Amino acid sequence: MRRLIVWRHGETEHNVGGIWQGQLDTDLSPRGVEQSRVAAAALAGLGPTRIISSDLRRAAHTAAALGAATELPVSYDERFREIHVGTWQGMSQGDVAEQYPEAMDALSRGEDIVRGDHGESVAHVEERVLGAAQHALADLPPEGVLVVATHGVAGRALVAALIGLPQRQAWLSMGGLRNCHWAELAEHRTGWRMLTWNAGVTDSVVSTSDR
Repeated sequence: MRRLIVWRHGETEHNVGGIWQGQLDTDLSPRGVEQSRVAAAALAGLGPTRIISSDLRRAAHTAAALGAATELPVSYDERFREIHVGTWQGMSQGDVAEQYPEAMDALSRGEDIVRGDHGESVAHVEERVLGAAQHALADLPPEGVLVVATHGVAGRALVAALIGLPQRQAWLSMGGLRNCHWAELAEHRTGWRMLTWNAGVTDSVVSTSDR
């Protein structure tokens, strides 16, 4: 039985400050570095056989902690990047809510709009992350365990796509992956099934939503 672990990156200062990141290439905060180290030790116990990561630094540095813990190489695929939020990148949540109230209302209703005038929708993200995952899984052996280090919206879109959950339903009903938490999926003869969602090493680590 093959398994897939979709792992969100550790905390960044933008997470703490409520800043929309999108595809801004931000670094882990000191807390995020420690989260990655502790989570990597736990994930190593799940027997990963391959690690692939978004090429954005916050995900790549998170993946590097697991690479160090397992002595596995890390490969990178830009298709696992976070959703591009266009003009919202670098803006605070409050400023976006004030300047784009209609867009915020649409998102709260579960409408899949293009973010920030010229960014992406979740449908765009689903297409690219699913393609990247299918490519990575194509040569994963029967007992292989693939770990994908990615981002909040990208990770949820990937999990929903693999288990056949409509993206609108996932957006409205699934809480976001917390920093350095993960989902574990297993492949059965009928397809992929989600075993865990928002698994992590401790409930005392309070994480903010990915923006």
